[in-house]
Amino acid sequence: MHKFLLMALALLVSGSAATAQNKIDTKWHCPKATTEYKLDVGDVPGHIFWIGQGSCEATESSGDLKEKSGQYTEFHDGWKASFHFHGYYNANTEDGDKVYYTYEGTGWPDTAKPVTNKWKIVGGTGKNKGIKGAGSCAGKLNADGSTDLECTGTYSMGMGKMGMKN
Repeated sequence: MHKFLLMALALLVSGSAATAQNKIDTKWHCPKATTEYKLDVGDVPGHIFWIGQGSCEATESSGDLKEKSGQYTEFHDGWKASFHFHGYYNANTEDGDKVYYTYEGTGWPDTAKPVTNKWKIVGGTGKNKGIKGAGSCAGKLNADGSTDLECTGTYSMGMGKMGMKN
């Protein structure tokens, strides 16, 4: 009986360690896209498709995942005074590994209104292989075309990173 209880307790502890949530809290500054294309859709005035690529620098990274820079590829569907967007972000961490994100959100060309998105972590390299997570960003589009965002969320490394076989 004692062996059974000990084994059940060990499985419970290892299972909770495998799903432990770690924090992400990073502030990003993203200059205007270095590559961008804008196409008028033509169905109604002001309806555009935009695709762009650029980079960002972390101005602060106080969570458990220390991010320092990254590159994005993003698509906008703009109509009237707002746009919906989705994209991919490849973040570089302080130790040289990468974390791969997908995201989608809403924004406005009006710099007085906030830009928001929801993101998911879909993978990583090195010690971040197998990483999963989710969260959101909020910030503003600046008059010079740059963006400032604060992104928060959680991630877990999964059982493979805890020394357990999947």
